[in-house]
Amino acid sequence: MIPTLFGVSLLCFIIIHSVPGDPAHLIAGVDATEEQVQSVKERLGLDRPLYEQYFSYVTNLLQGNLGESLQSERPVLQEIMTRFPKTILLTVFSVVIMVIVGLFAGILSATKPNSIRDNVTMMFSLFGISMPVFWFGTMLILLFSYYLPLLPSGGSSGFQHFILPSVVLGLSSSGVLARLTRSSILEVIHQDFIRTARAKGVKERLVIYKHTLKNALIPIITIIGLEFGTLLGGAVLTETVFSMNGLGRFIIQSIEFRDYPAVQGCILFVATIFVVVNLLVDLCYSAVDPRIRYE
Repeated sequence: MIPTLFGVSLLCFIIIHSVPGDPAHLIAGVDATEEQVQSVKERLGLDRPLYEQYFSYVTNLLQGNLGESLQSERPVLQEIMTRFPKTILLTVFSVVIMVIVGLFAGILSATKPNSIRDNVTMMFSLFGISMPVFWFGTMLILLFSYYLPLLPSGGSSGFQHFILPSVVLGLSSSGVLARLTRSSILEVIHQDFIRTARAKGVKERLVIYKHTLKNALIPIITIIGLEFGTLLGGAVLTETVFSMNGLGRFIIQSIEFRDYPAVQGCILFVATIFVVVNLLVDLCYSAVDPRIRYE
């Protein structure tokens, strides 16, 4: 985890400082003189060489200090904690939708391979994989907020504000899970122990859900963990489309303002969650399959 996060911090630092534009000019104002701009740079430490700025950033990072936002002059960690609950709530709702739809669609396809049901289900899963979230979000806003005024088009003050963005993110990732679930079940369903269970007269529903699905869970759990990180990152676009005051929208605003500490802090924070989730997924393997042990 440590080398991964170190690499993320270095790569993010290099990229954000390579973006054209100077936050000192934005902070000083349009009519500011060169002396005023230089004064802002000295105050923020932006006049120092990049390696000194990165060393100072890492030193503060090891002390739990993500720096102060250039835009709001508040601690970056405080800004993150203010917005993160909405983002994580959106991600959790999206994961729930993804798991329910993806598993159900994958099981439907695998139980009747090469049938009309299988082809239709895989066609919709391909649609979910292919469609951009900003386009799908816009279409849902037009349908459910404009033509059928049932749900709000933006905001994040209540549960109903999370419905449309959660559906957008959840359905876009459910296609991946559905296709993987189908292939995993088809790989297991032709093995000898499944034939034995059917020969004993076990009901087909128990064969599918108790024997087959349980032994096909390893790749499914893996993709759920990976998609959790994808959904967390996908919230950047989705929150912008639905005007949600979450972490993703804050990242976009910080990039536009060239707010180096805020962008670096947010990306490192999201990367840490992503790495931790994947670590937990690895640890879940031994609970799903007792034959797996970590030493």
